[in-house]
Amino acid sequence: MAEEKIPSAAATRRDFLRRIFRVVAGLTGAALAVVLVRKSRSQDTVWQLDPNKCVQCGQCATNCVLAPSAVKCVHAYAMCGYCKLCFGYFQPSPVALNTGAENQLCPVGAIQRTYVDDPYFEYTIDEALCIGCGKCVKGCGAFGNGSLFLQVRHDLCVNCNECSIGRTCPADAFRRVPAGQPYLLKGGA
Repeated sequence: MAEEKIPSAAATRRDFLRRIFRVVAGLTGAALAVVLVRKSRSQDTVWQLDPNKCVQCGQCATNCVLAPSAVKCVHAYAMCGYCKLCFGYFQPSPVALNTGAENQLCPVGAIQRTYVDDPYFEYTIDEALCIGCGKCVKGCGAFGNGSLFLQVRHDLCVNCNECSIGRTCPADAFRRVPAGQPYLLKGGA
């Protein structure tokens, strides 16, 4: 017949402490998981500028925490008329229809004009130069077809908890959008 061992007080104390340690470790792991899930949910959205609400006030160029701003002009080529006289490119009363700086609306020369075929020109945005002032967007929307609009570029944006531009935006055009679809098209919801 096998003799039953009676657990010693040291052994039961050791088992009790192991169980307590496992419970504490489990609760710590669960709390860490909750914190990580909450943090990942906050990263599931990003700031974006709604082009349908934007009034081209110029605050995107000056109020972003980055210099130059993470807001850049975007060109919707499908909407563009490839005009000889582009109101997003030229001053309202240009001296001549050429690429001279005195004729250009953009203060930093971020819009490039390339001849395609008479009377068509293609306009491209050099985003590295663009400061997000919105002057070209305002000109294109006032006299053109609105193919230029502003968007937050997420490869540049630091995704602040409260967007510094959005806080001062007079049109309340900044909002959180799903990170999976971070860009808002003009004319879309």
